Amino acid sequence: MKLPRHTKIIELIRKHEVTTQEKLLELLQQEGFSVTQATVSRDIRELRLVKQPTSHGVSKYTIPETEEAKNKNAKYGFILSETMISAEAAGNLVVIKTYAGMANAAASSIDAFQQGSVVGTLAGDDTIFAVLRTEAEAESFLEELKKWIKRK
Repeated sequence: MKLPRHTKIIELIRKHEVTTQEKLLELLQQEGFSVTQATVSRDIRELRLVKQPTSHGVSKYTIPETEEAKNKNAKYGFILSETMISAEAAGNLVVIKTYAGMANAAASSIDAFQQGSVVGTLAGDDTIFAVLRTEAEAESFLEELKKWIKRK
């Protein structure tokens, strides 16, 4: 359940001016995540969020992104957007269709890009099976993949 929560945290701090852990906790709970203050604190550490001042003097949480991270994300995102045709969830599996011969590259990108949310991938010539721990994680992962497919 960590990846969907981390994904939501990133979305929330990009969308809202989150100035405190309490505010982040409240926003997560409004989104249906059952979390504690300790979990939010740990998530902030794991995501390496930092507080930066805004133009009106308040500090808010942001995501520090190094050039290396930007390049890595762009590279993996490019591979995914250029190789995937479709994706469908089946239980805790997500089946991804790619162009012929592209499944291995896409699966490697998924393994590197998802950082722990995917238990593992198995790639053939044009099909990838991505294994997630739960059906809910599979659905969340599928929604993320659909964003890359729609970029075409």
